[in-house]
Amino acid sequence: MRQALSQELADRFATFPQPRAPAKGAVHLWKHTQAAMKKFLLIALLMAAPVPAQTLSQPVLPAWLAGTWAMEDGASWSDELWTDPRGGVMLGLARSGFGPELKSWEVTRIVTRKDGSLAYVVQEDGKPAVEFPLVLISAEAIEFANPAHDYPQRIRYWRQGKLLMAEVSKLDGSDVMRWNYRPVVPPRDQVE
Repeated sequence: MRQALSQELADRFATFPQPRAPAKGAVHLWKHTQAAMKKFLLIALLMAAPVPAQTLSQPVLPAWLAGTWAMEDGASWSDELWTDPRGGVMLGLARSGFGPELKSWEVTRIVTRKDGSLAYVVQEDGKPAVEFPLVLISAEAIEFANPAHDYPQRIRYWRQGKLLMAEVSKLDGSDVMRWNYRPVVPPRDQVE
């Protein structure tokens, strides 16, 4: 992707109108200046191109998820708490309700498997645990999927500034439920 982006930008630069050639005496200086400008632009483009922080083959537990998160929408509420990564695992707790009544709760964990991959394991309302293998990871987003599970089949978390976004859906993206959490206790990276 980095090469494709750089090539696309280089192609666009090549289509810009070129300035008129300088007088005969300055041709040598003009050629060297133009070549240096192209090299500088190419290096700047390569340095500015995003580089993935990690890959599916070597994922890292999402430390940006750690903290206590809350959402309120009228009388509906949800809380989610994630521990810092330690010992190859992050532990999570979640609960949702309406007014003073608890509607659902779950115990979750993101684990590093023996093969180095990550999996999201969730146990809702005391039911048997279900595992969702990692399918996507970046510096501020993570997604897990299990097509064999009835619902949800896809679980996704990502950060938008200080907010934590969470979404569950079927594999095709239908039946979406989304939570927009605000931090209740700031994560360690934001404590001064």
